[in-house]
Amino acid sequence: MAKSLLEYADWLDSRGLRWPAPPKRQPLSATPYVKPLPGIKAVTWNLYGTLLSIADGELLFQAPLPIRMEVALDKTIKEFNMWNSMTRKPGAPWEYMLTLFNRVFDELRLGGSAKRGDVVEINSATLWKKLLGKLEQKEYQYDVDSLGTIDDLSVKVAYFFHSALQGLVLEPGADLALTAVADAGLMQTLLADSQPFSWAQLQRAWKQAGASRAVGSLLQMPLAAESWDVGVKKPSKTLYEKFLGRMAGKEIAPAQVLHVSSRLKDDLAIAKSLGMKTALYAGDKTSLRATKEELTDPAIKPDRLLTELPQIRDVLQLS
Repeated sequence: MAKSLLEYADWLDSRGLRWPAPPKRQPLSATPYVKPLPGIKAVTWNLYGTLLSIADGELLFQAPLPIRMEVALDKTIKEFNMWNSMTRKPGAPWEYMLTLFNRVFDELRLGGSAKRGDVVEINSATLWKKLLGKLEQKEYQYDVDSLGTIDDLSVKVAYFFHSALQGLVLEPGADLALTAVADAGLMQTLLADSQPFSWAQLQRAWKQAGASRAVGSLLQMPLAAESWDVGVKKPSKTLYEKFLGRMAGKEIAPAQVLHVSSRLKDDLAIAKSLGMKTALYAGDKTSLRATKEELTDPAIKPDRLLTELPQIRDVLQLS
């Protein structure tokens, strides 16, 4: 039987592969504002830059430094034995793959459908499925028994590539924060830009941090709104409206939802405009996306400011 994505991730870890190091924490000089916020029944979390500390502060498809794309693509080509099925062109294999990667990326970005004002999200697994399809034209073969169908393989390749592109680790205090919210009986889930492999990344980072309880027991993932699934990414209002529609079914109003994120203008501001309460997580310079001017703008200013994730216990008056 083919490995699940999480089993595959554990198997990769057992091989002692070298991944990019997670970013070093760079604390900010900020004063938390954690005055109790009454009436909250649900908490939503941004993922990258909030629950997961990741290089560059957010998940990327294309790294700013060419050497990082070279290393990630070269490792991916070798890991999945792609070179034998690639068209022979002058230059290194990764250079040809980068050309294909960028071409398919642009095709998906320009060909996606979204309402006016929304931003199309690219599904990394779909991108790699298209790239693998080009290899199949040259009789690309892989271990089906271990890696599964072409759809299963595409998610695993996407997971491997992004793991080779950006290091990540669980944000300090994330386990304490999520556990406190769950123990209080509040609903909590993700409202995030993410990919089909993101849940596996969170579970893996959670496990490596030594958290005592499984993250799956703390988050109600069927209620989550994730960009790869909805088809649009932040700051698209459709992503938030999709989530709020699910909350309406639970008789939870927007004002009873607290959204926590390290991104202000393109995340918390959208949630606020739709009536949600907001908390800016300003725990690290790398992930924080907020300026002093934005923090004083009444239209988007967050309701609360956290410098450590467990401070949510004070905001929600949890023990």
